[in-house]
This record gives sequence, structure tokens and C-alpha cells, in this order.
Amino acid sequence: MKKVVTFGEIMLRLTPPNWKRFSQASSFEAIYGGGESNVAVSLANYGLPVEFVTRLPQNDIGDCALMEMRKRGVGTQHIVRGGERLGIYFLEIGAVSRGSKVVYDRAHSAMSTIEKGMIDWAAVFEDAQWFHWTGITPAISQGAADACLEAIQMANKMGITVSTDLNYRKKLWRYGKAPGEVMPELVAGCDLILGNEEDAEKHFGLHPEGVDVTQGHSVDAESYLSVLKQLMQMFPRAKKVITTLRGSISASHNTWSGVLYDGQTLYKAPSYDITHIVDRVGGGDSFMGGLIYGLLTYPDDQQKALNFAVAASCLKHTIYGDANLATIEEVEKLMSGDASGRVAR
Repeated sequence: MKKVVTFGEIMLRLTPPNWKRFSQASSFEAIYGGGESNVAVSLANYGLPVEFVTRLPQNDIGDCALMEMRKRGVGTQHIVRGGERLGIYFLEIGAVSRGSKVVYDRAHSAMSTIEKGMIDWAAVFEDAQWFHWTGITPAISQGAADACLEAIQMANKMGITVSTDLNYRKKLWRYGKAPGEVMPELVAGCDLILGNEEDAEKHFGLHPEGVDVTQGHSVDAESYLSVLKQLMQMFPRAKKVITTLRGSISASHNTWSGVLYDGQTLYKAPSYDITHIVDRVGGGDSFMGGLIYGLLTYPDDQQKALNFAVAASCLKHTIYGDANLATIEEVEKLMSGDASGRVAR
């Protein structure tokens, strides 16, 4: 099977243990992760050949991030080395009515100082069938946006499927460009678009009819159909537009589902009630990893592919860290309706 390629920044995540606040922390747990690297880990975990492309500093911390990818079975041969440092983000995990909080420390990171021409995309995409990027990458810097566009254009030229997770991050767009000035040209080269209601509004000014995106309630699938159709009209190359449906009852209790629209049919997955969230970071990435796997594994069954993605990302909420380490067997068990969580022995 041909490989999947993902491109973006991997960072060092520092988290106070046991739901402590930053002000209480005397130690931090170190984890390596990022939107595109999380997708790569999911795919490798499902047995697909996958390559993660990024830029890492030539130091011990960069080596640690590299080792994390290799440990999970992700290809790293096209990672370039250079730059000053690895980006860091601090995560305070919320509980019940206290939401989680993120503080970024990624200025002048190796990935933020990447430039067009540093990566040989023709070599990267040799024997590739799929390329995935997220809206986080072009939000980092102009150089990262240029490198991402370079990759998309090469993938289009070589006939490779391109997907994106729009992933709006308000705290990242700081280099003088608004998302609306950068994202349309990149998304225009995509065959598959994943985004929630906030992503669509913040990037392109689109919003579901009759839904206030500032509220935490669940978004009705049929109400969101108007946005999916508008995205397809705006980006005619896209063959599929997908959104996750998260209902935030509290930081510890969410409902979770998703829909896929192919221009004719709206597919809706079952909804899961996640009552005791362990770690919701990477939930969307685990959905994307499950969706890519599902579409490649069940090419004639979009409903099954969507159901796999939602079940996989539901399980991710039970796993500490950025990446989804649920197995295919565990996902399929949940898809079959078995949510008992009984001990396997």
C-alpha cells in the first residue's frame, strides 16, 4: 500500500499532573505531539505506512521528538534539521466546569522558521497516495504557510489526495496575516475538508443557520449542512466535507459524533456520551486519522469509514496524551455497540 504523508509542527507538551493548575505545579509531565504528528501516529497504529514531515532543531530535545515518532512506527526520513528550538505548549487540563487552558511558547521554533524550498516535496511524495495538513501550520508563520502551499501544489501535480483539518487557533495568527488572507489558496487544493462550526466561521465567515457557535451545546447535523454546502461551493475541488459534532456539557463530559457530506448524501455517525474524559487534546486529530484509515480501508462504504472515525476519536478521549493509541480491534468493538469497558482476560 502506498504511504500517507503528514506535515506540520511537533511540540513538547508540558502538563501539571493530576489536574493541577499551573500555579500548583512543581513538576510537568513531558509529552511530544502536534496536530499532524498525532494523525501520523494513529495511522501507523492501524498498520498503514505513514511519513511525518517537519523541521526539528539539531539538539537533544529535537532528538526526543524524533524518537517519539520512530517509537510509534512513523517514518521520519524526510524530517529536516535546523533552527533554534522545539516549540513548547503548556496544558492545564480542566475538569467539570473548569475548562482546559493552553499557553504557547513556540516563537522562533524550528518549524516557524521553515522556508519554501527546504523540503524536496517530489521526493517526499514518491509512492504516496495521501497528503494531510492542518490550519495550524499556516498560522505559525509566513514561511510555514509558503512551505505548506508548496507541498499542496506538488501533491496536486502528482495526483495525490489532499486533506486538511481547518483547526482554527486564535492564539497563533500573529505574524500580520488574517486566516482569510492565507487559508483560501491552500484549501482550494484540497480534496477533503474537515472543520467544525468555529473553523468555518473564523476562516471563511461561514456559519450554520440558527446556531450560535459561541455556545457549548451540540450542533445539529442538519443545521450544519448549509455550511458543508457553502464550503463545497467555495472550494469546488473538495469531494467530501466533514465536521465533528461536539456537545460540551462540561470539561469532563461531552457528546461526540460527526457528519460527512459528499455533495449528494449527508452521512451521520452514531453519537457517543463521553462522561469521564481523560484527555480531549488530539480528539480531532484522532478523528482525522480514523477517517483516513476508514476511507482507505472501506473505499465503497463512507458510512462505515465515518463510524470508524467517530468511534476511534471517542476512545481517544479515554487516553492520556496527544495521540490516539486505541487499536483497530478496540475501535471495531465500540462500533459494534460494546461500550462496556470490561476487562479483557
